[in-house]
Amino acid sequence: MLSKKAKYAINALVNLAKKFDQGPVLISEISEEEKIPKKFLEAILLDLRNAGILNSKKGKGGGYYLIKKPEDVNLATVIRLFDGAIALLPCVSFKYYERCEECKDEKTCGIRFVLKKVRDASVEILKDNSLADIINMEMEEE
Repeated sequence: MLSKKAKYAINALVNLAKKFDQGPVLISEISEEEKIPKKFLEAILLDLRNAGILNSKKGKGGGYYLIKKPEDVNLATVIRLFDGAIALLPCVSFKYYERCEECKDEKTCGIRFVLKKVRDASVEILKDNSLADIINMEMEEE
């Protein structure tokens, strides 16, 4: 399940993606429009800045803005940043692999085999969907 932090991060990024090329956006504006607590949002935006997805400008006309194009920010990257592994078991994780303590043999484990397929499909879908895709889907719904 997505954490609230990851969900808020995606909502904040979509907000900024909709305003791409319009200059920096104030935290208070994002907070109000997306109904994200301001202090929580500040920490999320800082994490996104440290990850190289956003940048910020101080002073008059300041705020946060995307430094990557909306089509270049995929959901797998954002979810991994805030929630870690996308896999349901540590033994099928790409970036956070750990052997399961109770596993007798990874090569023949049926549970691992099925959950690896789930991981592969999930990662593919999340990598194939960007902030731009979310905006396009929202526009189609209107």
